[in-house]
Amino acid sequence: MGRILAFDFGKKRTGIAVTDELQLIASGLTTVNTNDVFNFIATYLASNKVDLFLVGEPKQMDNTPSESEVLILPFIAHLEKRYPTIPVKRIDERFTSKLAVRTMIDSGLKKKQRQNKALVDEISACILLQSYLYNQ
Repeated sequence: MGRILAFDFGKKRTGIAVTDELQLIASGLTTVNTNDVFNFIATYLASNKVDLFLVGEPKQMDNTPSESEVLILPFIAHLEKRYPTIPVKRIDERFTSKLAVRTMIDSGLKKKQRQNKALVDEISACILLQSYLYNQ
């Protein structure tokens, strides 16, 4: 069984989380510059089997797509074209950034550490992935 790779895609940075091989545990993996995300994926896939790409779906409170969806759709199209054998699923990503910051506060990180946007993105990706696993 392969892993699930989750993306909290952003204009500048993309948070990435991954499961273990049994797809039971979600862990934050890294945050990469969005321009480098496909280089990261290629390197990762060279040594790891991935069964699914999970991509956050930003929505407004009224359930309509948020303005950042226009940035994510080309990413997904390129992902599907480049890796046609790995399915892509979407998951609602509302409140993940707020939950990530709350997690950082609850874990005792100082204010300066909580301002690390790369860490927030990585934790957001992990929350997306945990949510997906929980609702499977």
